[in-house]
Amino acid sequence: MRVADPASPAATVDPRPNAPLARRYLALGYEGLLLAAIVLVVGFLTIPLAAPSAGAAPALAVPPLAARVLSACLVFSAAGLYFVWSWTGGRRTLPMKTWAMALARADGSPVDGKTAVLRYAAAWLGPAAALVAHAALSPAGLGAHALWLAALGYLWPVVDPDRQFLHDRIAGTRIVTA
Repeated sequence: MRVADPASPAATVDPRPNAPLARRYLALGYEGLLLAAIVLVVGFLTIPLAAPSAGAAPALAVPPLAARVLSACLVFSAAGLYFVWSWTGGRRTLPMKTWAMALARADGSPVDGKTAVLRYAAAWLGPAAALVAHAALSPAGLGAHALWLAALGYLWPVVDPDRQFLHDRIAGTRIVTA
């Protein structure tokens, strides 16, 4: 894969091949398990924020909106810290190590913090689109049809010529064989 101006001496080609798509999907499932653990830990730590007020009935109650938003922001931030730290400086997540993969920029160099943050934010495009579509379609009773948008970035390799995920295409990164 060539980057920059081909006549430029700075243009390089990363000799490592892209990791096979099946391996990337398997690692994605593994990442989901680790992400679930992060969600559970952060959720457990935010229980005091969402606890019912004193004297309330012991029945299961939905926390107030402010507590739910705070909890969601904390989960989003904790997951972001985990992924951004794991992707920068040549580090890899546990699933990437297990499946012998690495994240690299298009030219093969290690990912910097700005690129990792962009990749993390871009990975949330599908879920964000699903939430917006659900809000728009719910009044008509069609909110469930927005669910497929959540997987948009992970179905993208089916139409991408290089079989890249949408967030990798946006951030200019690749998952390569380590």
